[in-house]
Amino acid sequence: MELIQNTADLSAYLAADEVIDHHHPLVRETAARLAADAADSYEYARAAYEFVRDTIPHSADSGDPRVTWRASDVLALGTGICHAKSHALAALLRAEDIPTALCYQRLTDDAGGHLLHGLVAVRFHGAWHRQDPRGNKPGVDARFSLSGERLAWTPDPAAGEIDYPGLYATPHPAVLTALRTAPDRPALWKTLPAAL
Repeated sequence: MELIQNTADLSAYLAADEVIDHHHPLVRETAARLAADAADSYEYARAAYEFVRDTIPHSADSGDPRVTWRASDVLALGTGICHAKSHALAALLRAEDIPTALCYQRLTDDAGGHLLHGLVAVRFHGAWHRQDPRGNKPGVDARFSLSGERLAWTPDPAAGEIDYPGLYATPHPAVLTALRTAPDRPALWKTLPAAL
């Protein structure tokens, strides 16, 4: 699948904003700590990915009802769904000048419907490489890779699942609205879009 930037300006994928707030002291401190042990930007990207994937539980897996959406809040509270964890990873990567995009998949849910799954893409070697920091569990074995995708799920078109090719510099507005307005995760499941 060819990934498509929603803006031609590569600097948009390095920008800080209210969501991907890589100017925040906690994001900067976390990035500096991870960078101290990395020999280069590739090692740093892998370390940041594994940090978000492995040390910040997906709130549905852990049963945490809190909803986070801002990268610094994800790091401070140590919880988030896939979209929030993607925001945190994007902030950590952009803090070290690694262009990072947000991207989405439409997947089936446990109730026979669909849900929108969030992940990121990093730019190395002149190309975008998708990474899924949602967190592993039985049946999910996502890994950082620049040589072939190792995502949590591969969409099944026969089930109405979709890999969206768009690379967003900022969160999709419908996703961000759902995250910002949900009082808790059960309410969020009712308002998150099922498709773009």
